[in-house]
Amino acid sequence: MRADYDSAANAISISIREGSHADTSDEVHARAIVALADGKPVEVQLLYPELGIGEPLAAVANRYDLDREALQAAAQSALAAPDRVVVVEVAARASA
Repeated sequence: MRADYDSAANAISISIREGSHADTSDEVHARAIVALADGKPVEVQLLYPELGIGEPLAAVANRYDLDREALQAAAQSALAAPDRVVVVEVAARASA
């Protein structure tokens, strides 16, 4: 995942699928918009992250069956390095 916190816009962009262009969007939460390509999520826009990232990202993860922890890791990484793109690689959980 690629993530970027734009401090001027006060928004985090998390790219889920590279190279895909959105054809529509879904406002999943008042502060979370998901860009969709052929009905599948390709990017998440998180607005006003200082108000908290957990609730809007949980709504996104629940609606689109995405890894909530991976989304949170990407968002937190973007906040830690504002106005720069960060890349977060999250592997699947090892089965017990």
